[in-house]
Amino acid sequence: MSESKTNTRNLTGRITSDKMDKTITVMVERRVKHPVYGKILTKSSKIKAHDESNDAQMGDLVTIAECRPISKHKSWVLVNVDERATV
Repeated sequence: MSESKTNTRNLTGRITSDKMDKTITVMVERRVKHPVYGKILTKSSKIKAHDESNDAQMGDLVTIAECRPISKHKSWVLVNVDERATV
């Protein structure tokens, strides 16, 4: 059998909540152009991601990757912490 590599999506965002056990909430922002007026808008979405070791803290800049569904709302997993929040 040949190995098939799946293209997993990676996103970068800030942690807005880490109060749940093994779960973080990441706010991912993207900039889009308005279709009629041409103004650049900032759209954001909150994504719940799995954090197995509970090492990420609120305010950290993290990279998350898409994975199989872990629970009803979690289909993303924490890859690494890019930048720690200043206390």
